Amino acid sequence: MCRNIRPLNNFEPPATSDEVRAAALQFVRKVSGTTKPSKANEEHFNEAVEEIAQITQHLLDHLTTSAPPKNRETEAAKARARSAARFAS
Repeated sequence: MCRNIRPLNNFEPPATSDEVRAAALQFVRKVSGTTKPSKANEEHFNEAVEEIAQITQHLLDHLTTSAPPKNRETEAAKARARSAARFAS
């Protein structure tokens, strides 16, 4: 899985449409193997991003959990700590 794609479910406040679209863009970039499509592929690339963003938003809107919502700042601090441990010299 691409490390740039972050979990979006069960956060307070919920994931924004910009976050969902960014995750969709990263997914399409990973699958297509390119960060910027050629002019010939640009329309289909952008179409795929939009479709995946819509499907992702639909999924997030319909997932249920009994776990309490996660705090964005706490999760970001955990990610920074994991990164520091991984890249410590």
